Amino acid sequence: MAFFIIRELSMRKIVLLLFVILFQMSTARSQDASWIWFPGDFEIWLSNKIQVLRIEKGEFYPPFWRLDSHAQLVSFTKDVDLKCPEIIDIYAEGQYNVRVDGVLMYENTGKVTIPAGKHQLKISVYNPVSPPSILIEGETIISNTTWSVSRHDQKNVNADSWVFNTPNNKPSDYRLATKAQESKKTTQQGKTLLMDFGRETFGYLKFHNLKGTGRIKTIYGESKEEALSNDQSETWEILNISQNETADYTAEYSRAFRYIHLSWDGDISFDNVSMLYEYNPLEYKGYFECSDDELNKIWNVSAYTLHLTSREFFLDGIKRDRWLWSGDAYQSYLMNYYLFFDNPLVKRTTWALRGNDPVTTHVNTIMDYSFYWFMGIYDYFLYTGDKEFLQQIYPKMVTLMDFCISRRNMNGMVEGFHDDWVFIDWAPIPKEGEISFEQILFCRSLETMTLCATLLHDKRASEYQDMSDQLRKKILDVFWDDDQKALVHSRLDGVINPLVTKYANMFAVIFDYLTPRQKENVKEHVLLNDKILKITTPYMRFYELEAMCSIKQQKYVLQEIKDYWGGMLRLGASSFWETYDPRESGAEHYAMYDHPFGKSLCHAWGASPIYLLGKYYLGVRPSVAGYEEYVIEPELGGLEWMRGEVPTPSGNISLFVSQNTIKISTVDGNGLLRFRSSLQPICKNAHITTKTNGIYEIALHPNSTYEIIYS
Repeated sequence: MAFFIIRELSMRKIVLLLFVILFQMSTARSQDASWIWFPGDFEIWLSNKIQVLRIEKGEFYPPFWRLDSHAQLVSFTKDVDLKCPEIIDIYAEGQYNVRVDGVLMYENTGKVTIPAGKHQLKISVYNPVSPPSILIEGETIISNTTWSVSRHDQKNVNADSWVFNTPNNKPSDYRLATKAQESKKTTQQGKTLLMDFGRETFGYLKFHNLKGTGRIKTIYGESKEEALSNDQSETWEILNISQNETADYTAEYSRAFRYIHLSWDGDISFDNVSMLYEYNPLEYKGYFECSDDELNKIWNVSAYTLHLTSREFFLDGIKRDRWLWSGDAYQSYLMNYYLFFDNPLVKRTTWALRGNDPVTTHVNTIMDYSFYWFMGIYDYFLYTGDKEFLQQIYPKMVTLMDFCISRRNMNGMVEGFHDDWVFIDWAPIPKEGEISFEQILFCRSLETMTLCATLLHDKRASEYQDMSDQLRKKILDVFWDDDQKALVHSRLDGVINPLVTKYANMFAVIFDYLTPRQKENVKEHVLLNDKILKITTPYMRFYELEAMCSIKQQKYVLQEIKDYWGGMLRLGASSFWETYDPRESGAEHYAMYDHPFGKSLCHAWGASPIYLLGKYYLGVRPSVAGYEEYVIEPELGGLEWMRGEVPTPSGNISLFVSQNTIKISTVDGNGLLRFRSSLQPICKNAHITTKTNGIYEIALHPNSTYEIIYS
C-alpha cells in the first residue's frame, strides 16, 4: 500500500511538473514574440492620427507641413535552422502571404508548418490603413527585432517593435489610458452649467443618463474667462442630441480644459456631467524636494505640465496645437531624462518628426527645428547609451543633413531660403542672412553627425568633423565683437549687424564654444545686462537659465525661477504657460496670435525647472554614454537643503545635500562627486582628492552609499 501511495504522489508531482513546464513554455512564447513593423512606420501613422485632431473655433485645423505615410506593402524575412519541423501561428495587420525558400505557401489559415533544416521565411503584408505588421508565435520561431524588413526597395533593415506582444494587442489598437474624474465645482443657472475641474486637465466629456432632443453647446476653457467667452474661445463643440432612451454619452474627442461651460435647448435632461481623464501612464522616476516650499510647488506643477504634454508623443501644448514641434520636443527630451526617463517616447517622437525621404523642407519647415532634431539624438545617446537606435535612425540623419548642407551659402553658412521659417523665438529681431544663432545650432548638428558616424564606422565622420571645425572657427571669426564683448546677431550681404541678443551667446556658453574669458564677458555684458532684449518665453528662458547655471550662477537662477514660474503660480496657474509677461494683467495673460485666448496655458516648454533643478542643482549628468561614467556637482544656490533622485538606465541616483552634509546612493557606472568646501571634508569610506580653489573630488563606486561632512 505504501508503495502505491508513494507512486501516486510521484505521478502527481510529475504531472504537476509537466503542467508547470508547459505553462512556462507557453508564457515565454507569448512574452518573447512581439508585433513588428518597418522602423518609423508606426510612429508616422500614429502621429498623423494625432496631429489632425486640432479643432480651432469649430474648424478642422491640420498642420501646414508635409504629412508622410507608412509603407503600404512590406516584406518580413527571417532565416531559420530547425532541428525538427515547427508549426507557427501567424497574425497580421493586413493581407499577407507566406513564402518558404521562395515557394508560396497556399494554406493561408494562420498556421504554417516549417520543415526541419535551414530555410528562409518571408511574409509580405499589404495594409493601406495602418502599418503592415506581423506577430509570429512558434516554439523557436518568433517575431522580434532580429527579423529583416524591406519596403521592396532592395534595402533590408531590422524590424522595430514596442509593447504589443499578444494577438489581441495590435499596434493599430493603441490608445492612451483613461480614468473617471468629477468636477470640483459645478454652477447651474437654468439651461447652462459651468464646471471647474480644479486644474488643467485633458479628456472626454461624459454625460450621465442623457435623454431628449436638442442641442448642447460645449465651450472648453483653460481659464474661466475663456469658458464664458462664447465664440471667442479657442475650442467649442455643438452636440446634436436625439435620444429617446436614457443612456450615458461620451464625447467623441478628448479636449484640454479646466473649465467647461454648457448650454442646451429642447427637452434635454441628464443627471450629471463628468470626464474621462486621458493620459499616458508614465512612471515618475525623478524627484526633487528642497527647503523652499514655493520651489517645491514649481517642480510639482512642472512635472504635471510635462506629463499632460507627454502623450502618444511629446506634444507642444494640449489645447491649441497638439502637434509635434521639434523645438518643443527637444526640451521635453531633456526634461524627460530627469523625470520619466522614458526612452520609447523619445524615439517615437524622433521618428515621427523626421518622416520619410526625400527631404524637401526643414523639420516643421523651420530651419532651427531641423538642428534641434539632430541635437535631440546627440543627447539621447549621451543619456541612454542606446546604440541600436542610432543604427536605425542614422540613414534618416544622413539624408536630412545632406539637405541642410545643400542649403549653405558660399561662405559655408546656413541662411533661410524663401520657403524656410527662421523662428529662433517669438521676438522682434531680424531673421535674414547669416544669423549667428543658426550657425551655432548647425555646428552642434554637425558634431552630432560626427559622433554617430564615428560610432557606426561611417567614413563620412571625418567630413562632418572638418565641416564642424571650420564652422566653429568661422562663427567666432565673423561674429565675435571685441568691443561689445559678445557675439553679434547676424551678417547680411557681407555687412555685419552689430545687434547683440542673448540667443547666440547663451548657446555658445552652453556648448562650451567660448574661452573662459569670453564666457565671463558674455555673463557680464549680455546675460546680466538689462539693456539687452529681454526673453519672455519659457522656451528661451530654458536656455538662458541653463547658460547661467553652467557658469555657476545658481543663486541668481533660483531667484529667476521663483520670480518667473512663481509669478504664474501667483496668478492661479495649475500648469505652466506658453508665454508669460509679468507686465500684463488680467485676461491680457491669455491672449496670443491676435486671439483673446490664443495662448496655451499648458505648454511643454514651460516645464524646464525639472531639467534645471536635476542637472544644475542636484547636479547629476552623464559624462560617458548611458551613465557608464557620470558627474555629480551639487549646488544649493541659496537653499538650506535639497534631496532628490535622478533616473539612469540602471536605476536612480539618490542625493541629499545640506549646507554641511552630502549623502549619495549610487547605481551602476563610475561616478565623480565634485563639490566646494571651506574646510577639509570628511568621508569614512572614500578617498578625497583636493583640487584648487576649495574644490574637492571623490570617486564614486557602483551601488554604494556615501556620507560627506563638509562646510
